[in-house]
Amino acid sequence: MHTLYIVATPIGNLEDITLRALRVLREVRLIAAEDTRTTRKLLDRYQIAAPLTSYHEHNKLSKLDVIFEALAEGDVALVSDAGTPGISDPGYELIGEAIARGVTVVPIPGPNALVAALVGSGLPTDGFVYLGFLPRKAAALRSALHAVSAERRTLIAYESPNRLVETLDAVIATLGDRPVVVARELTKLHEQFIRGNASAVRDHFRENEPRGEITLLIGGAPDQPAETWDDERVRDALRALLADGLSRRDAARLVAEQSGRERRAVYDLSLDV
Repeated sequence: MHTLYIVATPIGNLEDITLRALRVLREVRLIAAEDTRTTRKLLDRYQIAAPLTSYHEHNKLSKLDVIFEALAEGDVALVSDAGTPGISDPGYELIGEAIARGVTVVPIPGPNALVAALVGSGLPTDGFVYLGFLPRKAAALRSALHAVSAERRTLIAYESPNRLVETLDAVIATLGDRPVVVARELTKLHEQFIRGNASAVRDHFRENEPRGEITLLIGGAPDQPAETWDDERVRDALRALLADGLSRRDAARLVAEQSGRERRAVYDLSLDV
């Protein structure tokens, strides 16, 4: 077997590709691309004539034989639509199978939306948690956010512009009005960072329809609440969480973390809701 190269490609601006990536793409026997039409634009820009085959979520199993047959005769490059393969795309399965078969796997580093968004956000970069694509259904979304409610590192997720406002509503209800950043259309003509508390950013996008590719960053849990909530604010938060399907115990735990109140006292207040 030869080498499987994991080649990072531009997330927008086609100039954001390394010299090494261009050399590898010219030399491999086959390029396995998530979307051959997208990759063809990149190859045409740099006059690269290597053969392409599609490798995406819907054919990732049926295409394995084709790719490994090519690896038996030469090197193969794996590319995604944009950024680094294996991050929230089907490349993970191919990479794992290649390793299992004893194929040498070589990453060619380069563009990545979550890292670009993080360093441009102004939020802490010394540690972060990548959440991938957030769940679409409201209850699953609240549950996913609830699971990281005590996480003090910066949270990063990819989100659809069509769901951004609803997601920010869920952030406010589940995590509180934390600092957030929406990084939009990174490296492209209309690149934009919108920074502020979750409620302010949500209100901005209620008035200005979000478009393009979105990376959402959420500040980590504070060391302690800035203020202790009164009973009515606690009850309001409990109502929202219980309405979303959380158990009384989980809702009380989450509100206690956010409010600066003792968990037992919050649970007792939940009995009034």
